[in-house]
Amino acid sequence: MKKIIFQGSGVALVTPMKKDGSIDYDALGNLIEFQIKNKTDAIISCGTTGESSVLTDKERLSVIDYTIKKTARRVPVIAGTGSNDTLHALSLSLDAQKLGADALLLVTPYYNKTSQKGLIEHYTYIADRLDIPIILYNVPSRTGISIKPETYKVLADHPKIFAIKEASNSMGDLAKTISLCSQNLFIYSGNDELSIPMLSLGGIGVISVFANLFPRQSHDIIEHYLEGNREESLKLFLDSLEVINALFCDVNPIPVKTAMNFIGIPCGKCRLPLIDMDPVSMGQLKETVDKYSCKYKND
Repeated sequence: MKKIIFQGSGVALVTPMKKDGSIDYDALGNLIEFQIKNKTDAIISCGTTGESSVLTDKERLSVIDYTIKKTARRVPVIAGTGSNDTLHALSLSLDAQKLGADALLLVTPYYNKTSQKGLIEHYTYIADRLDIPIILYNVPSRTGISIKPETYKVLADHPKIFAIKEASNSMGDLAKTISLCSQNLFIYSGNDELSIPMLSLGGIGVISVFANLFPRQSHDIIEHYLEGNREESLKLFLDSLEVINALFCDVNPIPVKTAMNFIGIPCGKCRLPLIDMDPVSMGQLKETVDKYSCKYKND
């Protein structure tokens, strides 16, 4: 039986930047402490929300290394090491493993894409050469390719492939995946707005953008549900839905970084080609986040 990497709310952590565009490690340290203090169950470093696509390999591994050391085993650290190049993904994964990552998040190959058979060979090649658990990341809106339930069934048999971060929005495919894979593949929602529906089908948590701002609320939504207090979970979830949706009014992670700066969690801007929100959208986002912040505060 595969062990659960984490259960609950894992934060897809932003990568804070200084005004000159360099990585702000002091701010990153503060973000990590804020997350742990407010009950985050895992930290995902250098995923999509962490702007991995605009970090050099040296920067990426440096952020992962800093996060592992700063977290100091208080919660699991999952390193984003995916690539559209199998050998590149393997190299990053081996380096993150050496740094002490608890698990790896591997997005599907993008741009060049591949077939379902190619996905199996890609992930198997990497997994065969690693000693730590892998979470597969399915986000077709970003990559142009989706892992089919039948492909998950094959991959679930690999001893190093433990879980999936599912962000396809297809609840039908998810239900089929769960029916095919049973307890051999753990499910995390890759979309905050679908966390409760995925839990209802057997998911064990969320990898959350919303948790960057409100880690305690994200944790509580999942914890209440898994502990059987579903009425309270649903109440918190529905109360949060307006701000969750507002965080995707522009390309992620533009809105979440903007909102964090609004409420006094400095993280700077995104790197090009991502640019600032337009003033009208920014004002609407601020109004929504301020309203929610007045009701639900974090330490």
